[in-house]
Amino acid sequence: MIKDRAEKAHAGAHVAKARYRVEPLADPEAIRLFLERHRAHAAYALAHLEPRLFPRSYWWRAVPLATGGSTPAPDGGEALVMHARTGLGPSLVALGAPQALEAILRLHPGPFYTFATFQVDHAAVARRHFSLARRGVSLRMSVSRETFRPVDWATRRLRGRDLTDVDDLQRTEGFGFHSAAALDEGVYYGVHHAGRLVAMAGTHVVAPEMGVAIVGNVVTHPRYRRRGYGAAATSAVTAALLETCPFVLLTVEERNEPALRVYQRLGYQEECRLIESGARRKDAFGLASLLRRWLARRRGGAGREVAEW
Repeated sequence: MIKDRAEKAHAGAHVAKARYRVEPLADPEAIRLFLERHRAHAAYALAHLEPRLFPRSYWWRAVPLATGGSTPAPDGGEALVMHARTGLGPSLVALGAPQALEAILRLHPGPFYTFATFQVDHAAVARRHFSLARRGVSLRMSVSRETFRPVDWATRRLRGRDLTDVDDLQRTEGFGFHSAAALDEGVYYGVHHAGRLVAMAGTHVVAPEMGVAIVGNVVTHPRYRRRGYGAAATSAVTAALLETCPFVLLTVEERNEPALRVYQRLGYQEECRLIESGARRKDAFGLASLLRRWLARRRGGAGREVAEW
């Protein structure tokens, strides 16, 4: 028994530490090659390769290092994170191996509050670094010109001048809108009843040069639900997006069966499952990540960062 304990202690003392090289990325083409392998999940990040959006995004990659060395491990297992701040506020998209993601978030978790997209297998890592507003899994769905089945209903394009009405509608869901500019830059349509905006749909991002757009901000006033208004607004936005973007997506919570049925009737089909949520950083003042970056730069030398734990 004593011998067994000694052997276990000896084995534990030689467990290899995780070592990752964490580096910034600035080449859109190199980033695109990684994102294309996860196209549906990475759609929001892919859109930020568009020239007008790319300068407002920051990209990090983590590559595993061979045990005790500084060269990449042969078995891969890398990850990529995008931090961006565009029309709807701060955002984060994470892709790749969970342990490599851990390496990035230990050093570069991003702003205190962000809207995050994680793979389902990222759940433990995400919750280690963030408090997530949503606990469930969501479905990422897509529609094409071939599968789209539009709804014939009277809708109106919403612009910046409609911000007050949009804000009033969004507050029925417990949140407000960001800016008039976001309405003008995106694609938003609304349904009016007796002159009042009662339903709307819009976009999280529109990137015609990348051929991708994401529908979002779908809201129907509680008094006017189950009348087809939300479907009509979503249909109008989808039709407008498909004129310039062949790959149109949206995200819906897995348990939101009424919304899921609406999107399926419009021709949307499931692409993947993911975690999408507002995320508040647990390292509130960023002191832990600041210290880890300092240590990582000492390990890496020559301006490199090596995360180790």
